[in-house]
Amino acid sequence: MQHADSGTAPRTGDDVCPPRHLRTVTGPLPVSAVRGPALAHEHLVLDLDRAGEGAAVLDADRHGAAVVAELAALREEYGLGLVVELTCRGMGRHPQALARISAQSGVPVVAATGWYYEPFHPAELDGASVEELTATLVKEIDDGFGDTGIRPGVLGEIGSHGDTPTEPETRALLASAHAAVATGLSVATHAQLGRGALAQLELLTGAGLSPHRISLGHQDLLDAPPVHRELAASGAYVAFDTVGKESYQSDTTRLRLLLALVEAGHADRILLSCDISRHAYLLSEGGQGYGYLFRSFLPRVRAAGVGEDLIDLMTRRNPLRFLTGADTKENH
Repeated sequence: MQHADSGTAPRTGDDVCPPRHLRTVTGPLPVSAVRGPALAHEHLVLDLDRAGEGAAVLDADRHGAAVVAELAALREEYGLGLVVELTCRGMGRHPQALARISAQSGVPVVAATGWYYEPFHPAELDGASVEELTATLVKEIDDGFGDTGIRPGVLGEIGSHGDTPTEPETRALLASAHAAVATGLSVATHAQLGRGALAQLELLTGAGLSPHRISLGHQDLLDAPPVHRELAASGAYVAFDTVGKESYQSDTTRLRLLLALVEAGHADRILLSCDISRHAYLLSEGGQGYGYLFRSFLPRVRAAGVGEDLIDLMTRRNPLRFLTGADTKENH
């Protein structure tokens, strides 16, 4: 059993020192090497197509070159230092393609394990106990994806929909929490349309996972500042991770929600990303692309008076602290 930093120190859950390395698809990466911003919730390869129409797809062969081009350009223009890729079991995950994309673009990529929300659960969840599911996750974290030698560096995006998780979603969340405690990885969730994050947090922490190792997903889709403050006050991360998806939520509302959380003193609990999950979102197909956060949204954040230190906090230091489980609170 190895420590989450890919070294040889034994793991003991939350009482271990934060790892010095991230697990990326091309090998261990020193945390200190990530000098530019990170995208905390993205998809580079996935398949969520259930209707046969092919829209909710990022195919490694058809779209891989466009993804590489975008990431390489963002590395050049904005110093993009890391992508957290949350395509997990049942979502069309392809670790070897992620390794190729990372190597070709020069951008480190962290891959994930876990289960999405119930409509996308694979058959392996049917009737499986929390203990059995935990063992599946721990084995993948320890041994890697099949025989690829590539290991996940985060659990996510662990899904639920509605205000409370369904019974299968509850098992998946509990198994993720137990696996996180056992291995030292952190957990990123999918809260459908932003709903249910408080219930997710209660389940995960009730299973022994510390809040600072939890990111609650898609909170920019929920216009509820009191909920955001409650999540952040617990010590968990609040993910504003669908930036640019204006068909779900206007960026004007996103900006208002973000500024409210910053003004409440919780900038150190915010994660930002775009959640590119369809090939139509790629720049090559006229979409907003992975760089929308940097090109369009962050200039509005700056114009609203947020300084560069807080921008760096939300886009670089917070993702690194989340991934490594560092419980350092920054005061601003």
